Amino acid sequence: MRPIPIFLALLVFAGISYFVLKGGNTAIPQNDSTQNINVESFPPVSVLVLKSTAQTVTSGIKLRGHTEAFRQIVVLAETSGKVISKPIRKGTLVTEGQLLCELEVGTKSAALAEAKARLEEAKAINKGSQSLVDKGIISETAAFTREAALESALATVDRAQREMEDLKITAPFSGLLESDTAEFGSFMQQGSSCATVLQLDPMKLVGNATEQQVADIIAGAQAGARLLSGREVEGNVTFVSRRADSITKTFRVEVTVPNSDDKLRDGSTADIFIALSGKKGHLLPQSSLTLNQDGIMGIRAVEDGKAKFIPVQAIRDNVEGIWVAGLPAQLDIIIVGQEYVTDGRDVAVTYKEGD
Repeated sequence: MRPIPIFLALLVFAGISYFVLKGGNTAIPQNDSTQNINVESFPPVSVLVLKSTAQTVTSGIKLRGHTEAFRQIVVLAETSGKVISKPIRKGTLVTEGQLLCELEVGTKSAALAEAKARLEEAKAINKGSQSLVDKGIISETAAFTREAALESALATVDRAQREMEDLKITAPFSGLLESDTAEFGSFMQQGSSCATVLQLDPMKLVGNATEQQVADIIAGAQAGARLLSGREVEGNVTFVSRRADSITKTFRVEVTVPNSDDKLRDGSTADIFIALSGKKGHLLPQSSLTLNQDGIMGIRAVEDGKAKFIPVQAIRDNVEGIWVAGLPAQLDIIIVGQEYVTDGRDVAVTYKEGD
């Protein structure tokens, strides 16, 4: 039997026994001074800083909406009769009081003449009724009957005259005909449509605001809109609904804009921008924004030579950067290097050129 394998086996056994007796700890002891690293001993981090001063910024709310006629009415006939006027075609501009439909007089003139005759008769019968009562010739009841007949005759004449006036149907306001007027020779019943008239000057812009947006919108605020055609218009908020739509839970907002050239059309798509009251904010590069360990958006500023995280609220952005609120009036804001520092870290400041 060879002695070498037996010798190797004894060596392995001895090594395992030593490892077990030492508790499995073969680490090399370290000096405690190497374990306690002083973070304050790190050199300051070089950062680029912007000296920022709060400014008044005009913010706004953008709504998706459409144009809508300021007024729209279906002009109805208040009496019946055959149309004797030539039709006016849709798209025609009409003025307030312009004749739209005229109906045939028919028997209405005869009815008016009869009503006037009965009125004269009632006047004659009622004449001297009080003196006849005083003489005892007629009773008080008979006198009241005669007076009632006179009042009824007056009402009949008034109604007949109104029927004659209703034969001419006119435009209630200046605007655009959305439909042809009633055709010549057609018969119109009371309540039939003569025409539909739209008032397009001024024009309304209608949008729907969410519960968060409507809280900041007030009547009279300046507003504007851009149409799909590229045209831009300006006006003022004239109505903010107090009741939410039952389905969308949004609130109707109306803006009134001039349309003297009648180029705005009812129902066109529009992006509406409503200006809000100015507030103080800082205009910063969007790259200066950062997140802390809790995921809160903010910036890092320099205070007493050390970095400090401050949360911000975005107001709006533009081509120059982003407007934020929630900061002091004046502040040194890190715009380069903010991702490499934490709160309390010493920084070596270089100010942006021009500050």
